[in-house]
Amino acid sequence: MTGTNATTEQIEQWLAEKLALSVDLENCELTSDGRTMRLIYMKSLCDSKMIRRFFIAPFFEIRSMDLYVQYISSLPSGTKFTNVVRALDLILSGSVALFVDGKIYLLEALQDVKSSVGAATVEAIVQGPQDAFTESIFTNLNMVRRRYKSSNLKIENSTVGYLSQTAIALVYDDRKVDMGILTDVKDKFSQMKIDKIQSSGELEKALSPHGFRLVPTMMTTERPDRAIDNLSEGKIIILIDTSPFALILPSTFFDFFTAMDDKVQLPFVGYFLLVLRYVGLFMTLTLPALYVAFTSYNPEILKMNLTLLIAGSRASVPYPSFVEVLIMLVMMEFLIEASLRLPKAIGPTATTVGGLILGTASTEAGLVGSIMIILVAAVAISNFVIPINMMSFSVRFAKYWFVLLAAVFGLLGVVVGVIGSILYLCNLRSFGRPYMRLFHIHEQRGGGTDGHQ
Repeated sequence: MTGTNATTEQIEQWLAEKLALSVDLENCELTSDGRTMRLIYMKSLCDSKMIRRFFIAPFFEIRSMDLYVQYISSLPSGTKFTNVVRALDLILSGSVALFVDGKIYLLEALQDVKSSVGAATVEAIVQGPQDAFTESIFTNLNMVRRRYKSSNLKIENSTVGYLSQTAIALVYDDRKVDMGILTDVKDKFSQMKIDKIQSSGELEKALSPHGFRLVPTMMTTERPDRAIDNLSEGKIIILIDTSPFALILPSTFFDFFTAMDDKVQLPFVGYFLLVLRYVGLFMTLTLPALYVAFTSYNPEILKMNLTLLIAGSRASVPYPSFVEVLIMLVMMEFLIEASLRLPKAIGPTATTVGGLILGTASTEAGLVGSIMIILVAAVAISNFVIPINMMSFSVRFAKYWFVLLAAVFGLLGVVVGVIGSILYLCNLRSFGRPYMRLFHIHEQRGGGTDGHQ
């Protein structure tokens, strides 16, 4: 059935049948002075006050059907009827179908259930703006517009997901954006075949090439100021309705280690904090592996006193060092996961007490060495200095590869692991751009400039 070969009665009946089992369906007929009008919409999506004010009340106030049709046609939120499938999609997206005088009008009446703008909790900072994105795409666009008051800021709307029909907004500065990357992103959206999108992480997976990836190549953020900072560098921001996180692309490895605090600190303080994060990254990846290598394979590298200290702490441990490391690292992963999943009221207390009991009891029982407890605590703490959680989770997983290499090859395995990681990162691309690019080259893009030059 199409809009060109079906009557309004047939279209009305088809829509009613398709939505018949929906308890929030409103299918009502209005009559006044011999005139009739039918409305079909979803009560859970549409603003009932808007419908009464702009559609129902004028129907009873305007006595002429011709004048009412002119009024409806002049409303700016209308969409031209093309076919019944498109009409059904619009109704399920918050539009009202009006059947008036043998014609069909589709008018948007979406109820924007706004989440209150709260403080950032995932990427908390000491200084700087404290607000965070919400689940409402309109609220998020408002926060972006307030901070980036440029006529070059462009926003393109689209929908993804056959079932969810999730609204997304493509935000970019048309004078700074790389047109090659922008075209690539639009092509990926047009070719995307997916049932639903509910979060930025799902969209990131859908946009990324298939295959093994150890680190994220697109950044997610809840902070509007980070989004604006990346907009000014010519990057693309993707806002997803119902998700309080925005997607930033393309991204480099070094972007994941930049906190918004760095922008407001004194220069040397900012550089110090940045170096601290890279030291934390190196410690998280290599400390457990170095412990295994020095204990089981290459003890001669350490000073004699330190070698004897480690050997004394492991005197009662009945299994090899890599088993000891794996046991403590896995127990630490359990504690971290428990702290994330438990209710906030008891989570910190339960995990702190659990960590203390496990560490003390394991040492006294001779199952692990005392130095191992210090090492695991240092690894856990250093992992949390990484500002972006997506990268933090990847680093948590990557350290087990280093432990495995150290258990098989000793110190040589750790060196090979570091070199292999660097080569892997250098080979990665984020929408065609080198993942390990150190510097951003600010150039005038847009117009006819080729983004891949």
